[in-house]
Amino acid sequence: MSKFDYDIVIIGGGVTGSAVARELSRYTLSVCLLEKEEDVCSGTSKANSAIVHAGYDAKPNTLKAKLNVEGNRIMGEYAKELDFEFRRNGSLVLCFEEENIPQLKELLERGKENGVPDMQYLTGDEVRKIEPNISDEVVAAIFAPTGGIVCPFNLTIALAENACDNGVEFKLNTEVTNIEKLDNGYKVITNNGEISAKYIVNAAGVYADKFHNMVSQDKITIIARKGDYELLDKQAGKLVDKTIFQLPTKMGKGILVTPTVHGNLLIGPTATDIDDKEATATTAEDLDKVARLSAKSIKNIPYRQVITSFTGLRAHEINGDFIIGEVKDAEGFFDCAGIESPGLSCAPALGIYVANMIKEKANAGNKENWNGKRKGIVRPLTLSKEERAELIKKRPDYGTIVCRCENVSEGEIVDSINRTLGAKSLDGVKRRVRQGMGRCQAGFCTPKTMEILARELNVKMESICKNGKGSEILVDEK
Repeated sequence: MSKFDYDIVIIGGGVTGSAVARELSRYTLSVCLLEKEEDVCSGTSKANSAIVHAGYDAKPNTLKAKLNVEGNRIMGEYAKELDFEFRRNGSLVLCFEEENIPQLKELLERGKENGVPDMQYLTGDEVRKIEPNISDEVVAAIFAPTGGIVCPFNLTIALAENACDNGVEFKLNTEVTNIEKLDNGYKVITNNGEISAKYIVNAAGVYADKFHNMVSQDKITIIARKGDYELLDKQAGKLVDKTIFQLPTKMGKGILVTPTVHGNLLIGPTATDIDDKEATATTAEDLDKVARLSAKSIKNIPYRQVITSFTGLRAHEINGDFIIGEVKDAEGFFDCAGIESPGLSCAPALGIYVANMIKEKANAGNKENWNGKRKGIVRPLTLSKEERAELIKKRPDYGTIVCRCENVSEGEIVDSINRTLGAKSLDGVKRRVRQGMGRCQAGFCTPKTMEILARELNVKMESICKNGKGSEILVDEK
């Protein structure tokens, strides 16, 4: 019997930690994932561009380049196995001045060197034939047909659910406060007690430097890079079909305009380095910048159809590349640090990459009964009339619409609560079935959803929160 509580502890329940957990669940290893929030997908993974990058932007021979191209390649396979939304809509990078065409062509050559397939150089007129709403200022572009869009919530949740179904233990509302080295292992101190493990996977996003620096003399620095976005109503969703980028700068890939897999239009993000790793409030200045710069790419964006804005924080490592692998002076401690864009695109490949390293070090075998498939929540709107009628006959709650904007039924909300790693909050329901993500932004469906949560969790309405303790909606004044 092992002297440790677990073979492996993963810190962080975002897309990176969940991808590593899913891949480690293949092997005869005991694995525990710790997440400080009340749900997975509660940090960077919930607030990003939802883009599966083709892989032309990263410098050749970097981990970013390698994992981006491989992650893009296998994302379609993962979408089928794990049942989440993904579409290869292709991406365009726009050039607005003739003098910058050499930079655009350099990006094209970089993509080819990275192994991105079927990239093309287009003139301004050629790109406007593909996307009629492209600005008249555009003089050239490159087209990458393998670029895609994904649901970041369901990607992360699908990975976590499949990991959990295959034996990974998830401890939510569990914040790591310290890590101590032991003989051949580590003690992880949390707000809910101590846990020991032979191996640690540090997938803590903007806090990855904090945990790395607890065990290593070779310090790293992660900067929170803030990005503001605006989401437009589905009426604007067909303004473009491809994901539209501008030529990148040292601060990132710039302001993009893209459809989402759910039919909305998304614009953003800005890029501002900040000191506060919890600062997720939007600013009028940054949102004005989003509107101004997106208008440079696309004509007639209907900004009056913005239904919400939000901020995401990217985990930018000061040297610019991912830090992935075993720490030299901390044996058994594996970093997944500095996972900024294209981290979401890399997640499937990154999970495999890290899990293989640990599998080999631990000399672990394969599980005989591992199941890599997961089925998502049934969406009645995707069914034929006959199939939907049969479903409602068996489960009448699928016929009761709670969220009219997104046509989400009571049955879907019930399923989001009662499945593996089910929702415990309003945001947990929202990320799983899109209740409250429509035009009214939960203005009408919140009370009924709270009733369903309270009923299914067998708790009082006063305990139902938006996204964890301290965000309760109702107050008992007794």
